[in-house]
Amino acid sequence: MDMDFVCAHADRPVGALTRRDVARALLAVPSGVALVALPDLRRAMMAAGNPLSRPFWESAKATLSSIESGVATVGDVQRWVESTGTEPILMTPSYFVWPEEDERGPVAAEMFGRLVAYLEERVEAGEIDPDALAAGDRAARSAYEELQERWLSTPLADGRVPGFAVSDELDEESFAIWDEEEAFALAELRRILAGLPARPELPAGELDAAAARLRALLALPGYPANVLRACAGFEDGPMPDDDGELWLAVAAGIAGPISDLSESGDLLEEFTDLDGELTLEDATLANLCAIQHADWLAGVAALVRLGPGVLASPERMARLIAESEDIDVDEQDTDDLNATESLFGSVVSLWGYLGIVDKDEVLTPLGWWGLPKALERAWSPAAE
Repeated sequence: MDMDFVCAHADRPVGALTRRDVARALLAVPSGVALVALPDLRRAMMAAGNPLSRPFWESAKATLSSIESGVATVGDVQRWVESTGTEPILMTPSYFVWPEEDERGPVAAEMFGRLVAYLEERVEAGEIDPDALAAGDRAARSAYEELQERWLSTPLADGRVPGFAVSDELDEESFAIWDEEEAFALAELRRILAGLPARPELPAGELDAAAARLRALLALPGYPANVLRACAGFEDGPMPDDDGELWLAVAAGIAGPISDLSESGDLLEEFTDLDGELTLEDATLANLCAIQHADWLAGVAALVRLGPGVLASPERMARLIAESEDIDVDEQDTDDLNATESLFGSVVSLWGYLGIVDKDEVLTPLGWWGLPKALERAWSPAAE
């Protein structure tokens, strides 16, 4: 490792190198190699008229030595790079988190680069003191964090707010991944249904009776009506007049909740009590949202193949998913099975109100017919 390597790594001449540039180059090679090269790099920087500072070189030696001895944590190293004065804080006090370098999209990469340039300007202006940061000065660190928070929330000349722009890009990427998973799950569901010896037939009498009970239930306050309304998106709109449409909308909503619970009855204390336990309603919705497409697919596919009369308890669902050949499942240990069972505890409980399972948690003819249709509805684009 030599000065040519550092300049190439930073894509800058030696006279323009910053503490951050040198730190990142040192971390790009094994710590032992970096430690050996450190004295020569320091002399080369001094000869070029860009000596940086003694506290920086001392902090570099201390950090590299800690890495070499195996005692440095990832957080220690990140904190050291941030102490160079021009490295954006990975997670700000307001919990804005920069994506990892190899996971940044075009917007995140642009905003990260803009912030680095801004911080370099602030160092030049004397507003940021890298030596104080390297020494662990709390006031300097607090000011450094506040400066970045302010930049992230201040509109650029083109009107974009950096923090929001990055978050929006991350959301778009997450939605795209979700849509891709959903489309794949839907295609697999249709493939599985097409391979059945016979498609489940509609038990019209059971559907009429279940829909009538469901409509009456949805008119009531509290659990489970409020959760079922949220799942189907009925909190902000009217319910369908058609009983079959009503039943399918709620059944599909359990697999893919459309909205959240109404907040009209929530108290301020409930929002500020971060250590408080979740209500039954919130815990139920959280469980529904935590179930992956693959688990829904595996569980429902198994039930449809086995037919009415099969046990569909949470424990049985966890076992069916773990043993499924429709999805790639890593070897499940007891904790994995218990976690899946816990999630499907909420599902099976709600299924009971729709008549998908009976009081003994056994799949009914209505559930046999309705579950695949509910999944297909939940995973189909709105235009379909």
